[in-house]
Amino acid sequence: MWVMEARGVRYALCAAALGAALGVVAPASADPADPAATPEQQNAEQQKADKETELRGVEDTIRASDSQRRDIESEIESIRMDRARLMEALIATTARVQDSERGVVAADQRLTSLNDKAAALSRSLKDRHGAIVEILAAIQRMGANPPPAILVRSGDMAEAVRAATLLSAMSANLKSETERLGHDIEDLSSARASIAEQREGLAKAVATLSNEKERLAALVDAREQSLSSAEAALGSQQKRAADLANQAATLKDLIARIEAEEAQRKAQEQAARSADEHAAREIEVKAEKARDLQPVLLHPEVAFSTAKGRLPLPVAGAILKAFGSSDGVGGTEHGILVATLPGAVVSAPSDGSVLYSGPYRSYGRLLIIDAGEGYYVLLAGMERTYVSRGEAVLSGEPVGVVGDGSTKMAAAAAVGASRPVLYIELRKDGTAIDPGPWWAKADIEKAHG
Repeated sequence: MWVMEARGVRYALCAAALGAALGVVAPASADPADPAATPEQQNAEQQKADKETELRGVEDTIRASDSQRRDIESEIESIRMDRARLMEALIATTARVQDSERGVVAADQRLTSLNDKAAALSRSLKDRHGAIVEILAAIQRMGANPPPAILVRSGDMAEAVRAATLLSAMSANLKSETERLGHDIEDLSSARASIAEQREGLAKAVATLSNEKERLAALVDAREQSLSSAEAALGSQQKRAADLANQAATLKDLIARIEAEEAQRKAQEQAARSADEHAAREIEVKAEKARDLQPVLLHPEVAFSTAKGRLPLPVAGAILKAFGSSDGVGGTEHGILVATLPGAVVSAPSDGSVLYSGPYRSYGRLLIIDAGEGYYVLLAGMERTYVSRGEAVLSGEPVGVVGDGSTKMAAAAAVGASRPVLYIELRKDGTAIDPGPWWAKADIEKAHG
């Protein structure tokens, strides 16, 4: 936005300088109808009068153009206010999208655990199927041929004792197996119910994530469209003003040649050049001051060195490799690798300005944010970035999205990652440092699982 302000300042100063130049009143001339004048003089005076009339028409058009320019600048100021509100909505929506992504990851992990538990219970029941069948068969045989009662016949005493002993052992074993079977069946039923509940919750989380991403995409498109429309309108008006200025300059030059002698014309041209050079110097100085203006932030800027332990992790996911771990080729990692969902939103972890945004070697799209005080944040592995070089960004603002994981950077391929991977690196005065202590505790705990 400050670039547009600088352009507006430059245009306003140019229009003011042009108006001042065109405001010079030409000296009075002889009446073209003077009978004492020669035909050549009368023709020259008539031509001069016609050009003066045409010049006044151009001046009126320039004043109208200046009014239109002020209207456009007022509209741009309104867009600035709208962009501030849009930025707040972008940051809030990005936070919701990342929360939804974390919820999807957590639900997927719980669902995997429940499926493992259900599979283990099913295997346990299957393994004990043979023993249960034998116990049930023994009970069936006992029902068909019950042991004799002890007091019926004294000759059957030994057989009755053996039958009672066997029945006692089988009853205890049957009771134990029955209780274990009941508990396992209850656990399996509970696990299956939990699986159904988690699947339903996961489906809702995925639907919520899809809606939030659509809202985020609409907000990003609205921001880019409002900025491009305002710049196009201002550029069109500037071109029109330049054309009018050229036309007015031509007319002024014609009038000057008609009304002055050669020496006087040279003096006027010299004075005009001096005035133009002075105006140009003033315009350049004011434009340089305008370029030095910092963009208006939505909240006070925080020094990066004081933000340790408070930076949000740029993306929702799980950390695959930490700073200083082996990179698999004899060296160590200078940053961290975070596995994400396909199409996950990447946000700026801190306020700063974009130093670089574009493709870089095998890293996909690379974004470098100058956070001030010699600190730089590098984000690599994105499929698309929303910001350009020189643009100011705020903490939490969406700056890009990762791809679907089909294209992998070298570091992600080395660890055999099946999901998309974002590479994050933090540098201080050109040296990579451990970013771990800078992240917010809640985010880093979720990333570690």
